[in-house]
Amino acid sequence: MLKSRVEDINFYSKRTIRVGEKLLDLSSPRIMGIINCTPDSFYSGSRFSSLSDVLAESEKQMKAGADILDIGGYSSRPGAENISEEEERQRVIPVIEAIHAQFPEALISVDTFRGKVADEALQAGAHIINDIGAFDLDPDMLETLRKWRCPYILMHMRGTPQDMQQKTEYSSLFKEMCYFFSEKLARLHEIGVYDIILDPGFGFAKTLEQNYEILEHLEDFRFLNQPLLVGVSRKSMISKKSGTDAAHALNGTTVLNTVALLRQASVIRVHDVAEASEILKLIR
Repeated sequence: MLKSRVEDINFYSKRTIRVGEKLLDLSSPRIMGIINCTPDSFYSGSRFSSLSDVLAESEKQMKAGADILDIGGYSSRPGAENISEEEERQRVIPVIEAIHAQFPEALISVDTFRGKVADEALQAGAHIINDIGAFDLDPDMLETLRKWRCPYILMHMRGTPQDMQQKTEYSSLFKEMCYFFSEKLARLHEIGVYDIILDPGFGFAKTLEQNYEILEHLEDFRFLNQPLLVGVSRKSMISKKSGTDAAHALNGTTVLNTVALLRQASVIRVHDVAEASEILKLIR
C-alpha cells in the first residue's frame, strides 16, 4: 500500500453542514439512499416509475438508516441519453413534492446539474443539490446557489455523461483533481456557499485503474477541509474487476464502502441502505 501523502499532518476537516435551520453532524458517517426516477439507470433495481413505489422505497430506506434521500431524473451513466430540462423536471419535481408531503422530516437531495431544475426542487422541498457537473454544465446553477446558499455536493468530472469516458488522460490525477476542487471551492465561497461536500466522481472520466487510485488515496483529500462523499454502489469499477454485473455487485459494493469509510468518507451514496447500515454498526 502506498504511503499517504498527508499521514504525518493533522488536518482539520469540517464536520457539520447547515441544512435549513438544522446542522447535519458528519462526525459519524451518513448514508445517502439512491432513488432514480429514470427508465435507463445502469442498475435496474434503483428505478422507480410510480409515486407509490417511490414513497414505499423512501419509507423503506429511511427505516433502514438512510439519512438523505437522493432523487434523480437524469441518468448519468456513460453514454446516457441527454433528455430535456422539461422531461427531467417532470420526473423529479412531483416525486420531491410527494416525499416532502409524506415524510416532512426527510432530508432530500436533488441529483441534477441544471440550475432551474435545482431551483424548483428546492421550492418543492429538497434541501441539498447534488451536481455531477460542478456548475460547469449549466450557467444557471451558480445563480440557483447564489439564491439559496444551500448545501452543495461538488463532484469531479470532465466533459458530459455522453463523452466523459473519452476524457480520462491526466498528467497527475490527484494534483489535477485537487486543483479542480480548489478553484471550485473558491468560486462557491465568493457567492456565499460554504456547506460543501466533495465527491471524487468514481466512474466519471476515470479509468478502472484511476478509480482504485482515488480510493487508495481518499484520505489525501482531507487538506481541502471538506467532507467527502463516495459513490461506488454497484458501479462497473466493481463488476469489471470481479467479473460480475450491477445486479450481483452488492458484495463488492460493501467491501469498497467499508474501505471508503475507513479512509474517512463522511457520506456513502448507496442503492442498498440496510446493508450500508450494517457496515456503520460494525466500524463505528
